[in-house]
Amino acid sequence: MTASTQPSVTPSYEDQGITLTALQPIYSALVHEFVIEVPACPIDQGFSSSPESIEHAALWFHQVDVRIQVHQLRQFLQTTPLASEITLRQLLLYHLQKAAKSDSDRDKTDFLLVQYFSLCAPSGMQDADVDLDYVAQVLEPVLSPQQPKLPGWLSSLDTILQSAASCQRLSELLYSGAIEQGRKLKTENAGRYFEPSAMVAFARYSFMIRRIFFRLMHDDLNAIQDGLRELEHRGVSTVDCRRAQFSIDEPVARLRMICQSWKVMFHAEYSSGQPLRMLVDLRAAVDDALQNAAPKVLQANAAAASARSSSGIKN
Repeated sequence: MTASTQPSVTPSYEDQGITLTALQPIYSALVHEFVIEVPACPIDQGFSSSPESIEHAALWFHQVDVRIQVHQLRQFLQTTPLASEITLRQLLLYHLQKAAKSDSDRDKTDFLLVQYFSLCAPSGMQDADVDLDYVAQVLEPVLSPQQPKLPGWLSSLDTILQSAASCQRLSELLYSGAIEQGRKLKTENAGRYFEPSAMVAFARYSFMIRRIFFRLMHDDLNAIQDGLRELEHRGVSTVDCRRAQFSIDEPVARLRMICQSWKVMFHAEYSSGQPLRMLVDLRAAVDDALQNAAPKVLQANAAAASARSSSGIKN
């Protein structure tokens, strides 16, 4: 079932050859990374842009493409040095030029637009600067010049973003439904996703959600690490982390190492479901441990003072 059947401008064989040749390194790397069983790529030094060669090569790319899931593409492109601006542009053109686009093509295009925008936009850009006009300007090399206007059927995107931006903790974002609401808009309006104005609007929404997510994720990780240091200072060496699917006596030192590894993992896969909930639950477990440790410390100090008083030892 296709997400869009809008007619696309069919590029010339020469243009197709340029695109496929540019994508050969990244697709070959994907085949190797995810152990995809397909014949060797037909694009080599003797490759020509003849109709027969292009059709043969296009079939190979299609065979690889249908086996690559969007989460695999996301994981790979966010960690490989091959993901240059030119490569992302060619990947976008490859998916946008398909005559019939599947749900997978929509999801990959959605991710690629955000990744392309993130790579091209200045790192110090303020949230207020990320309006539709600016997003359309950055995406112009792949979507052509646009006069962006938020479609009526996407009017709720700004409300969803406002709700997400008001979240103070990652748990609030996850349970606010902001991510799911945006995803629902894409799936319920699949036939209109590839309208240029819709792609610009979704790229802005996804970029802003990603920003909010990373800000809250880092806040949670920092809060956990601060909490673990405070627990060690209070003499607590283990934490009951059963709610986060760890043990009842999880060593503080191990939890610190887990947090360090999560910083890398979540950078590569910001939409992971279960690991994110583990992070949220771990912060709650550390918060509980901090609250429970305070009375115990006071009791221990009182017991020590009483013992000193009974033995005649003065401070």
